[in-house]
Amino acid sequence: METKPLPREAVLIVNAQSRKGETTFAEAKEAIEKAGVRLIAAHAVKDPDRMAPTVREAVASGAPMVIIGGGDGSLSGTVDELVGKDCVFAVLPLGTANSFARTLGLPLELEGAVDAIAHGRRRRIDLGMIDGDYFVNAACMGLSPMIGDTVPHKLKRYLGRTGYLFWAVKCSVGFRAFRLVVDDGVREHRMWSTEVRILNGPFHGGVELSDEADVDTGEIIVQAIVGRSHMRLAWDWYAKFFRLRDRNAHTQEFRGKSFRLSARPPQRLSIDGEVLAKTPFTTKIAGGAIEVAVPASDD
Repeated sequence: METKPLPREAVLIVNAQSRKGETTFAEAKEAIEKAGVRLIAAHAVKDPDRMAPTVREAVASGAPMVIIGGGDGSLSGTVDELVGKDCVFAVLPLGTANSFARTLGLPLELEGAVDAIAHGRRRRIDLGMIDGDYFVNAACMGLSPMIGDTVPHKLKRYLGRTGYLFWAVKCSVGFRAFRLVVDDGVREHRMWSTEVRILNGPFHGGVELSDEADVDTGEIIVQAIVGRSHMRLAWDWYAKFFRLRDRNAHTQEFRGKSFRLSARPPQRLSIDGEVLAKTPFTTKIAGGAIEVAVPASDD
């Protein structure tokens, strides 16, 4: 069935605190209008807490498309406002890892991302949920929340993924494995783990972590690094980064509509890079929750 074309009008909302947001806003505004999309309004938001209310106001005003410029945290923090609304969610990848943009097949440079918004197509996708909170890409517990909660803003802003890697090594010194329970509604799976990823898409931290996850499968994936060894966790990231043949040797994956997760000791959960929850929690899939703008050639 042929879908409607992308809207030719939109509201642009950029997180000016994101890695590239402050310097890119004016350039993005000009490029979008030059590409033939009329901007009803454009906002460079300096307070991240104002992102969601600004999106809410844009959707309530009847904007047919909202273009969000920022990183994965900005996208996850605003996507709730579009669920159940007749409004297209468009992305300018201005963050550090840009995992959601990678999942959607979006170019990471401004020119290509704008071209997808102006000349691409609509795609209906799933969202993940942690209890009642929607997220676009991935949630994680273990070492990742410790990194995300403590990494200095300047290190993240100027060194990007290299800064994350440096800080990960520092944080790993005091990190300990935990007992994980994954309840799939039929049985409880118990194991030691050093990291758990809850995936709506294949990418987390800019690295492709799962061969099975995607945004239109109708299922959520829980991926656990099994065991107590820090070296296993380090090897898993290394092997997945370089796409080695045995990259899944230390992971166990669960696929389904809904899972209940708990841990001992309790673990904090980062949702697309922002530490927002803790165990225990329920994760589930919200099938076909929103429409996004993707390149015309995207499958």
